Amino acid sequence: MAMDPKEFILSEVREYYSKAAALAPSSIEKREFAYGDFEHKILQRHLSFKGEKELREFLVEKAPMHVHYSPALYKYHDARPMEAKGLLGAELTFDIDITDMDLPCQKVHGKDLVCNDCIGVAKEEAFKLIEDFLVPDFGFSKDEIEVNFSGNRGYHIHVISPSAMKLSEDARKEVADYISGRNLNFSEIFPTMGQRGILMGPKPDDYGWGGKIARNFLKALESGPDALMAKNLYRKKALVEMGIKNGNWDMVYIKKKKDFWENILKKQVIKQSDIIDKNVTSYTTHTIRLPNTIHGSTGLLAKKVSLPDLEKFDPLKEAIVFKRGEMKIRVEKIPAITLNGEFYGPLEKSELYVPSYVGIYLYLKGLAQILEISK
Repeated sequence: MAMDPKEFILSEVREYYSKAAALAPSSIEKREFAYGDFEHKILQRHLSFKGEKELREFLVEKAPMHVHYSPALYKYHDARPMEAKGLLGAELTFDIDITDMDLPCQKVHGKDLVCNDCIGVAKEEAFKLIEDFLVPDFGFSKDEIEVNFSGNRGYHIHVISPSAMKLSEDARKEVADYISGRNLNFSEIFPTMGQRGILMGPKPDDYGWGGKIARNFLKALESGPDALMAKNLYRKKALVEMGIKNGNWDMVYIKKKKDFWENILKKQVIKQSDIIDKNVTSYTTHTIRLPNTIHGSTGLLAKKVSLPDLEKFDPLKEAIVFKRGEMKIRVEKIPAITLNGEFYGPLEKSELYVPSYVGIYLYLKGLAQILEISK
């Protein structure tokens, strides 16, 4: 079929929004909305809708490639500047994106594409955020936490509890800093660090960062000596484990132990600091992708997922929208990608027929030309 690729994609987007299940967020009438096209993730903002019907009519008419909304609720949601909106409260939001991490698979496919390995890491980090921080340290209930695949390279987490809605921006920055391990005081966690005698430290069942450090170190101990940079720790693993479980981190001789342990601990904190986009969490003025809308850089769905279903959720299968028909595409060079359980590539200077969702994904990533469209 001779059809402009963009026009075809817009027709598919329009059809999805005409048939999709409920799209409106709670308190829709108090939220700000924004949308984008192929070239701009946000082309226009300060939009408002009274309800599901009005939002759906807009999405079908405009067929936007990106749809964002405010986690914040406003008295005057379409007013400008931002100060005139009259902030009523805001969900506490987190954006986990694997582009902020340094993963081995990214050396193969780059940071703009994903594979099962790295998108799996994003899921692990989502669970870590919820189960290691939001629930035990901040006291939020899992019933107050909502999750959706971002539609591209990670996950969005929304805390919708009344207490979270009331947090000031300063408090949100403190939450982001705490989760990122910023300004963590090692001398409080290891009170005898730098002193003569036994190095006393946290136990795995301790509250807060101390317990996390102990648990993470024991997990690293199971991974082998490379993760610890000290073979004698791994060789005497059972002894080290016993000591840490009792708060004694000095069961094995380590040369220059203060430098060694501080290096290990700083690496944990640096890794943790890469997990979340602090701006998304800290500032109530940020908009975020509307769940169950199409991501204009992939053609995948920013699909909402219940916490019980998150463990088995496979976004590279379950977030596929455009399953109808196939395309002939031309690629200059692509690494191996997997969608819907099938591998495509690596390829160079090739023409091939692929399912529409593969062609659209590669086209939107700037990696393919669409030559023919077959419905």
